[in-house]
Amino acid sequence: MSFIKEIQRRRTFGIISHPDAGKTTLTEKLLLFGGAIQEAGAVKSNKIKKGATSDFMEIERQRGISVATSVLAFEYDGIKINILDTPGHKDFAEDTFRTLTAVDSVIVVIDVAKGVEEQTEKLVEVCRMRNIPMIVFINKLDREGKDAFDLLDEVEQKLGLKVTPLSFPIGMGYEFKGIYNLWEKNVNLFSGDSRKDIEETTEISDLSSPELDKLVGETTADTLREEIELVEGIYPKFDKDAYLEGNLQPVFFGSALNNFGVRELLDCFVEIAPKPRPKNSEERLVKPDEKKFTGFVFKIHANMDPNHRNRLAFVKIVSGEFKRNTPYLHVRHNKKVKFSSPNAFFAEKKEIVDISYPGDIVGLQDTGTFKIGDTLTEGEVLNYKGVPSFSPEHFRYINNADPMKAKQLFKGIDQLMDEGVAQLFTLELNGRKVIGTVGALQYEVIQYRLEHEYGAKCTYENLNVHKACWVEPEDPKNEEYKEFLRVKQRFLAKDKQNQLVFLADSAFSLQMTQQKYPSIKFHFTSEYE
Repeated sequence: MSFIKEIQRRRTFGIISHPDAGKTTLTEKLLLFGGAIQEAGAVKSNKIKKGATSDFMEIERQRGISVATSVLAFEYDGIKINILDTPGHKDFAEDTFRTLTAVDSVIVVIDVAKGVEEQTEKLVEVCRMRNIPMIVFINKLDREGKDAFDLLDEVEQKLGLKVTPLSFPIGMGYEFKGIYNLWEKNVNLFSGDSRKDIEETTEISDLSSPELDKLVGETTADTLREEIELVEGIYPKFDKDAYLEGNLQPVFFGSALNNFGVRELLDCFVEIAPKPRPKNSEERLVKPDEKKFTGFVFKIHANMDPNHRNRLAFVKIVSGEFKRNTPYLHVRHNKKVKFSSPNAFFAEKKEIVDISYPGDIVGLQDTGTFKIGDTLTEGEVLNYKGVPSFSPEHFRYINNADPMKAKQLFKGIDQLMDEGVAQLFTLELNGRKVIGTVGALQYEVIQYRLEHEYGAKCTYENLNVHKACWVEPEDPKNEEYKEFLRVKQRFLAKDKQNQLVFLADSAFSLQMTQQKYPSIKFHFTSEYE
């Protein structure tokens, strides 16, 4: 198959939502339809049930939540689909924000009973800023929930989207009978049996046909006719260009757990979702069909296989072909590197690939040479933008709880920080280590992984810090900067890249410091120009 055809048959997307909306379950069902797995696992803390394929870390299986983005690839209808299942929990939002730099489109999952929730709002805002095309999937229709029109209003108002339903529920909750598919003009009846792999569909191109009354009953059929008339009157017609520009969002209804409405979503997605898109670097816009390879690291995962202590850097391919055993330029280090065993993913299962194309995600064995945001090219100096480290909101001292395992603890912290799950600061005054995170749940994850993956134990001590700010002096030699270093010595630390960081203990003290030392800039992300 030609290079251009390979690009055109790829779809790379992320699934985002508030925790518990059914994101990971939807991922499982998409894999089931793609024939990639034989039996879908539900994300429940139940030892008997099969665990979800995309939640492969031990702590994820125990807590029933996703704590890291996982990558899954499968073929459907001649299309190569790459799914990035992201964590919904706000404590892991940073991982999700970074993942959104690597996707070409997004599916937003919303719970029918809870409607639009806080985390969904934040994630959708990031997608809107980047004009990422979005499809909305309203999930859990077999449960009692909000009225379909109310939900559509809520999505428009709270998320600032312009929606057009491409499927519509026939009844809701206990009255739920099925779905009318406006995209394919057919009725899909709900049997309530999730064991059935794929449901029966009845072609009904004309809603006034008496066939509909026979299928769902007269009253329900009349209600549906009225509702569809209303839908067609109120909402704009689906326009593929508007969707691709991020100006129109199609909505599907279904129940991922019961495998219902998922095929419609997948069939439509394959048809309308964008192929790999061009990406901006600091130097220029890079198009996928360029002959030369470029790509960037958007995630690092330590211990994909705890037995081998390996680290993988996840690289999104932006242009050209990525070939095994070919030397590429690591732009930040300005040196050539080559990879003998690049991996394609299926959650924790990996297989070695000889050649990958734009849109694909490749896992590269990493011995510590990569950090998040690094660019690989065939020689051109390019830097892809938009994968910064955010200023943490929680700070704690980390202490070694087992003096015999100091080496393991140090190695574990070093590797986990490279993943971007948290940030490590070393105090200038006494060399004590401080861990900063975006969410408090991260501390549990770090403690758990240090113990189970590195055999090291740690304890934490609270530290009163309001914000971490990266320090940029106008002139490192001037007196004002020297005075700042002397006066604020207790509050200064170095991050992992050896950049100076000011740990302000309150908003007031930060404001006063900014006023007192006007020649120094304080930044809230680690990447500043």
